[in-house]
Amino acid sequence: MKKPMPERWPSSLGPVICVVGARPNFMKMAPILRAFAAHQPSIPTLLVHTGQHYDRDMNDKLFEDLRLPHPDINLDVGSGSHAVQTAEVMRRFEPVVDEKKPSCVLVVGDVNSTLACTLVAVKKGIPVVHVEAGLRSYDRAMPEEINRVLTDQVADLLYTTERSATDNLAREGIGEERIRFVGNVMIDSLLSNRELARSPAACLQAAGIDPALVQTAQGFGVVTMHRPSNVDHADVLASLLGVLREIAQSLPLVFALHPRTKGNIERFSLGHLIDPKRMIMLPPQGYLEMLGLMANARIVLTDSGGLQEETTALGIPCLTLRENTERPITVDQGTNTMVGRDFAAIRFHAAEVLAGRGKSGRLPEYWDGRSSQRIAADLAAWLIERHSPN
Repeated sequence: MKKPMPERWPSSLGPVICVVGARPNFMKMAPILRAFAAHQPSIPTLLVHTGQHYDRDMNDKLFEDLRLPHPDINLDVGSGSHAVQTAEVMRRFEPVVDEKKPSCVLVVGDVNSTLACTLVAVKKGIPVVHVEAGLRSYDRAMPEEINRVLTDQVADLLYTTERSATDNLAREGIGEERIRFVGNVMIDSLLSNRELARSPAACLQAAGIDPALVQTAQGFGVVTMHRPSNVDHADVLASLLGVLREIAQSLPLVFALHPRTKGNIERFSLGHLIDPKRMIMLPPQGYLEMLGLMANARIVLTDSGGLQEETTALGIPCLTLRENTERPITVDQGTNTMVGRDFAAIRFHAAEVLAGRGKSGRLPEYWDGRSSQRIAADLAAWLIERHSPN
C-alpha cells in the first residue's frame, strides 16, 4: 500500500536536480517544473543548465518564451567534440551533486548533457529519472541513440511518451517496474503556449522580410535541416536544396536556418540554389516564432525529432528528411511521413499535400497536455516511499 502524501515535503529529502543542456531540453523541462511547483506538497527543485547550447541570445529568449525560470546553476560548458563536451559536463556537475545532495537527478531527452549528468549521478548512488525514455531509431551512427540507450540502462525511473517505448526497453532487459507511460511533455509545452505563438508575418517582419512573400493562395511551407548527414556533405546538401527549390516554385518555403546549415551553404558555395523570392531564409527562431510558423504552414520538411512530434500535435503534414525515426508513433498515428533523401518521394508527398491529400493523423494517447502532472504525482510518491522509514 502506498503511503499517503504528506502536507509538507519531507525535510530529509533533498531537491530534485533538473538538468537542461540544449534547446530541446528547455521545451520538455518547462512544464515539468511548473507541475512540480503546483504539486501538493510542492516538489523542491534545482535547475542546472550545463551551457551546452552555444547561442546565448537565443538561449535567453527560449527561457523567456517558455516561462522557464533562470537556472539556479549554469555550468557554462560550451561547445566541443562529443567526448570533450561530455567529459566537461561530468567534471563540472560532480561538485554540484556533492554539495546539493539531491533526492534524485532528472534528465530529459538525449543530448550529451543527459548522458553526462546521468553517469555522474549513478556512480554516486543518486537515483536517475529519465523523461522521454525508450525512444529508439536503431541507428547507432546517431550520437543521440548512444545517449538514449546508455541513459536508459542505468536510470532508476523511466517515463515514456508512447507505449512502443516499453517494448524497446523490455528488449534491452529493463524491467517494467522501472517504466511509467505518462505521455509527451513536449506537447504539454505546445498546448500551453499555442495561444502565445507569434504570427508568421511578425516573424518575417522581425527579419526585415516582406510578409507578402508567404501570403499566397497556396500558403507556405516550413523547412529545418541541421543533421550532419544532411548538411555536412556538399553533394547531399546541394541535392536537398535543389529539390526544395523545385517545391518552392509551387509553394513558398520558409527556412529557419540553423547556423551549421547556413555555414555549409556558404562553405560549399551553394547560394545559387536558393531562390530568394520563393525560399525565405530566416535566422534561428525562438520557440513561439517556430510554433507560429508551423501552426500556419501547409507542410513542414525537417530532420528534427521534436518537430515530428509538434506537427503531429498541430495536425500539419510533416516530411522527415531522415532514413529512420525514434518517434514511430508520429508515423503510425500522426502526420509524419519518412522520406529520407528519396527525392522522388519528397516531390510526390509535397504534391499530395498541395492537392489537399496530405496526411491528417490523430493525436496519440496521453498527448493531452497533462504528462507533466502525471510525472509530478508519480515521482513524489516514488521518492517519499523510497526514503520513508519502514
